[in-house]
Amino acid sequence: MLNGSKKMITGLLILGFAVAQPAPAWAGAVKIVLDAGHGGSDPGAVGVNGLYEKTVNSDVVERVKAILEGRGYEVFLTRETDVYLSLAQRVAITNSLAPDLFVSVHANAHTNASINGSLVLYYDKDYPQASYPPSDAMAALTPESKQLAQLVQDAMVKSAGTVDRGLVPSAVYVARMGSVPSILVETAFLSNAEDAANLADAGFRQKLALGIASGIEAYKPLEEPGAFTDVPLSHWANDAILKLKNKGILEGDAGKYYPERALTRAEFVTMLERQFSLPGPAAAGGAGQSSSTVTGSTYGTGNGNSSATATAAAPVFKDLSTKHWAYAVMQKAAASGILSGYEDGTIRPDQPLTRGEAAALIDRVIWPGSSQKATTSVFKDVPVSLWSAASINRLKEKGIVEGPTATTYAPERNMTRAEMAALLSRLIR
Repeated sequence: MLNGSKKMITGLLILGFAVAQPAPAWAGAVKIVLDAGHGGSDPGAVGVNGLYEKTVNSDVVERVKAILEGRGYEVFLTRETDVYLSLAQRVAITNSLAPDLFVSVHANAHTNASINGSLVLYYDKDYPQASYPPSDAMAALTPESKQLAQLVQDAMVKSAGTVDRGLVPSAVYVARMGSVPSILVETAFLSNAEDAANLADAGFRQKLALGIASGIEAYKPLEEPGAFTDVPLSHWANDAILKLKNKGILEGDAGKYYPERALTRAEFVTMLERQFSLPGPAAAGGAGQSSSTVTGSTYGTGNGNSSATATAAAPVFKDLSTKHWAYAVMQKAAASGILSGYEDGTIRPDQPLTRGEAAALIDRVIWPGSSQKATTSVFKDVPVSLWSAASINRLKEKGIVEGPTATTYAPERNMTRAEMAALLSRLIR
């Protein structure tokens, strides 16, 4: 049963498989995240027979995982043990894995003990709830989530022989806040004596798992892919992503781009190098970075350059190995004064980049030496005291950056790969 809901009737990832594993019949969805609802201190619903929902959910998810892996899918679980995870944590884990699909498994309950059967929840943009807005990605993915929901519902009911309670448009958090087609499966009702007895039976849970797995296997994206297989033509950033792809500025992996994944510092600096050819220390005014002298927030204070006299030697950061894929460009960006390290001697190449940091980097590349002091606020969440305010204001005035709303910029939010593409595309003539 859903957390906090009313009871209801209705760097780059490489996809690889062991040689002995069969490949999925359809290559459009090969990486799956399964989410066992509840867990730890949150047992979920308690059946009329004393069965905990969290126990049922974990068992069914493990069975689905085994079936899908046997069919050649790459499967990850949001939790592998009996631990509590918040809904936001489950979505964050999923986004970090950049899967093709997300499926959360629950068991249901109702005050009317005669109610039984199976149903599947998904987010539908045609049934919005003002108090529970979805992520932009999930609103656009409504047709995909609905198709996945119907396929899983049909296959589960057929396999387990449960009553078909249909699909339910829902604003449940895990179905509306992700970035890939997402559904929440309600296998059966623990409040119903017959369903509860079935859920206690391993054979019945195996039938549920077979149905869920078969529904996932039957899924095929409805939309023709755009720039990459995971960026449909309708994606808000498809044109920008395609533009940068054609210019050789960005790349994907195995035909995928992972548009909603957080952008790392190394990825962004690499894109800047490809688009602008970053200046060396001399071109940047000789303001080479010394990792021991950088102060302030993520990118330091002032104009991002330390007060130390520049040296010919490139900066050395203890977390930037010569074997790191972006070693050369990170060193170049740091030596030129565009990128700063941290007080602890690190530069954190694989750390997510915030929207404020991205604006500061762009500003330093396009207008080197510009003052970083702001006197006015363009966005209400960007005070003049914010270290990146001047950069954000300047780029906003030039039409280069936009906020999630007309009055906010969300400077501390991690920038996604899609947002990065949109930002950089505005700088290409």
